[in-house]
Amino acid sequence: MPRAVLAVVLSAVLLGLMLGASSCGFPAAPHSSAASAPRSPGASPGLDGRVDAVFAAYDRTDSPGCALSVIEDGRIVYERGYGMANLELKVPIAPASIFDIGSTSKQFTAASIVLLEQQGALSLDDDIRKYVPEIQAARRPITLRHLLHHTSGLRDYLELMTLAGIRTEDVSTDGDALQMLARQKDTNFLPGDEHLYCNSGFFLLSIVVKRVTGQSLREFAQARIFEPLGMRATRFHDDHTKIEPGRTTGYEPLEGGGFRIDMSNFEQTGDGSVFTNVLDLARWDQNFYDPMVGGKPLLETLQTRGTLTDGTSIDYALGLYLDDYRGLRRVSHGGSWAGYRAELARFPDQRFSVACLCNLGTASPSDLAMKVADIYLADSFTRPAEEGLAAVGRDDDKAGGAQPVLTAEELAGKAGLYRDEATEEILTVKANKGRLEVTRNGEIIVFVPLTHERFRGTGGDREIEVAFDASDGRRPRRLAFEQGRGRPRSFEAVTPLALSSRQLGGYAGTYWSEEIRASYTLAVENGSLALAAPNLPTARLIPTVRDVFATDTLSLRFDRDAAKKVTGFGLGAGRIRNVRFTRSSPAGSPGG
Repeated sequence: MPRAVLAVVLSAVLLGLMLGASSCGFPAAPHSSAASAPRSPGASPGLDGRVDAVFAAYDRTDSPGCALSVIEDGRIVYERGYGMANLELKVPIAPASIFDIGSTSKQFTAASIVLLEQQGALSLDDDIRKYVPEIQAARRPITLRHLLHHTSGLRDYLELMTLAGIRTEDVSTDGDALQMLARQKDTNFLPGDEHLYCNSGFFLLSIVVKRVTGQSLREFAQARIFEPLGMRATRFHDDHTKIEPGRTTGYEPLEGGGFRIDMSNFEQTGDGSVFTNVLDLARWDQNFYDPMVGGKPLLETLQTRGTLTDGTSIDYALGLYLDDYRGLRRVSHGGSWAGYRAELARFPDQRFSVACLCNLGTASPSDLAMKVADIYLADSFTRPAEEGLAAVGRDDDKAGGAQPVLTAEELAGKAGLYRDEATEEILTVKANKGRLEVTRNGEIIVFVPLTHERFRGTGGDREIEVAFDASDGRRPRRLAFEQGRGRPRSFEAVTPLALSSRQLGGYAGTYWSEEIRASYTLAVENGSLALAAPNLPTARLIPTVRDVFATDTLSLRFDRDAAKKVTGFGLGAGRIRNVRFTRSSPAGSPGG
């Protein structure tokens, strides 16, 4: 058969598989024509066109894209695919196309654990070591409830693996992740003291399910959640060799144009790895109104906020965020893994939800879903869209009226480097076109002014604010970073130290970590200290205070012996703190 003909046949077969993946029994709009999709009650004639305009950048035959379902009162009122599921075979995305939904999976893991509690097989207040005795780092009991609320203090196993040089395209099993966590000598903080998002907790919950039931999380969720709800296209993917009919390919953009494939061979579940489509997510969404699985007690437990040891309530429940968007209650969770991005957001008081799944790593389905909500719920919101804050103003207890216009000099005065003294994390603040850009853990967040000292973050699915101390025209001394209901984090303004090559040489050498079993090398290059690590780009370290260096994603606090020679360092990176490295071969003079 000629190659061209073969490609057409394969394309048709794959498209048929994707369209056939939809399960029956849920009222849905036809996927074949955007114009034929049912309209929202009372919607304007151009409603679907406005929704399509939100996805215009992806509605092409030469780009990955997204699938969308809009749900009102238990019915899909609009569904569409935009862009391509597979660029090589020219298969378009359809509502039935399958995506890896990353951390949006966590709510299914949480539901599995709650179902087991309902049947008396476990308690949310059980110590994790009752089921997973390999975890020995905890300085006081870590309960299943801590894992579910991200308050366990455990280091994030995915970040540990990244720092160890393990790539998402490498094959990684449950055993690999469990061994990594078992090697950790300490936690980020005492269980219950803080809320810090952590994939390790939900991965460990998948191990709990297996050890309690004798079934894998894939098998348990299939029997207890997905099949009862008619989610026939949904499963936990725990075998990297398994063929998944209708699966889209994940992509990342290439510099200069085009795309590359970005897929994962990790086999862990719990923290992610649910494969599904926007049609099945609508079936799950309906269970929150008409609970066929778990009954009302399941829904109440899943939507119970976490509480810290000091009584502070957080925005995170069990695999779900509970917050508000533009004045309306919202229950949601996003997902990000390899070249996939996901969002399922529900506005319970309006009985309105949006499911958006994308196969492009630079897409933001959380933003896209909220733009769709902006269209459908326009008459319900009590606050303007964040994009228009600076222009339209608003009245609330933080803004105090119309938004100020800050001069370029005022904005520039807030730019600089800010350091969290407790964790050594740094924020880089820059002024750009009347706004502030804050880089945190490699992500740039744009902030618009609410007052001269307070700014709100835009472009993300969680509300974030930063507040500078009153500076009286001088550079601020501190920055308070506020996200959701948790306690604000305080960052002090710092001026990078000026160190000579001799001083920098005192830190150079090779360092070994038994906790991640990796060797890092530090060397002086072009007047700065450079860090080289397996399968990671070389990082230029900024000296923030004595014996502390940082980048936008890493921090290193060095240790010295009685002779003041550097002996090692503790490494921090986003969701991990103080991973120990010991100097194995010094280079250069003691310096410092």
